[in-house]
Amino acid sequence: MALVNVFDVAGSGMSAQSVRLNTTASNLANAQTASSSADQVYRNRQPVFSQMQSDAMAAFGREPSAWGQEPSAWGQEPAGRGVRVMGIVESDAPLQRRYEPDHPEADEEGYVFYPNVNPVEEMANMISASRSFQMNVEVMNSAKQMIQRALTLGQ
Repeated sequence: MALVNVFDVAGSGMSAQSVRLNTTASNLANAQTASSSADQVYRNRQPVFSQMQSDAMAAFGREPSAWGQEPSAWGQEPAGRGVRVMGIVESDAPLQRRYEPDHPEADEEGYVFYPNVNPVEEMANMISASRSFQMNVEVMNSAKQMIQRALTLGQ
């Protein structure tokens, strides 16, 4: 992989982690949102990531059967590796149903539905996404420094 491609890979990682951070922030913001109906309550959302390596290999005209081979079998190493967000999915975990007859959102039986968001898990997810983003920034800075040093070798 050429050193310049590192910027594409790290940039795609930063973009994906940014989506992850925004989704986590949305989950935390709606963690205590009450609703009178299970259909209307906020549900935990998570981004789904996919690697772009298979897309790069397809761009080289290689069949999926050759994907497991070493890069030397392709004739050259494919460029454009990275990550992309395939979409954001809602969790199927059960919602929290609490008996709160005095709550303004309570249904006729006195129950209120709360999202299936676990704030502790979301905080851990936010820390992980933040650190992943930070590592991608460090990769970009290291690549930039290597290119700058390579340019000064001829002086």
